[in-house]
Amino acid sequence: MSDNVKGVFAHLDSLLTGIARVRKAGYNDFTVTSPLPRHEIEEAIYDGMPSPVRWWTMTGGLIGGTGGFTLASLCSAVWPMALPGGKPVVSVPAFFVVTFECTVLLAGLFTLLGLLFHCRLPSLNLDIEVQDPRFSLDRFGLIVHGAGAKRAEIAKLLHDAGADEVANAEASHG
Repeated sequence: MSDNVKGVFAHLDSLLTGIARVRKAGYNDFTVTSPLPRHEIEEAIYDGMPSPVRWWTMTGGLIGGTGGFTLASLCSAVWPMALPGGKPVVSVPAFFVVTFECTVLLAGLFTLLGLLFHCRLPSLNLDIEVQDPRFSLDRFGLIVHGAGAKRAEIAKLLHDAGADEVANAEASHG
């Protein structure tokens, strides 16, 4: 028996009401499926929260910039060139291009990793309840994960929000 509860909604408004009620009740681990993309669903799910991927980008940029400057500096220190006029061996303007390129490279790679991580990609366990064919045709789905003993409470929340069908997610696929 699954710990997930699935609500099937015929209308977008009732789905948005269901999302709001589930979030208000304190459940944040849920999946929403839709036959078409709607910005209202995105706004209801994220509720003004900024994306955490930006922290991955900043971390990658800082590591890349520091690593690029360190790499260029160490190479110049280990294999010094004869520089005229007492110029420094480690020079910021000379290493700016390497630092910039490493910053952009690692920031981009960390952004990709953050995106994959927060989107839970690749999905190695295919949830059978998310694969309900009705969610590709004309119905909206709201699957609350990890309901456990509060399955009845969540089912009542979804039913009161206007769900056409509320069931234990594993038992109701197909």
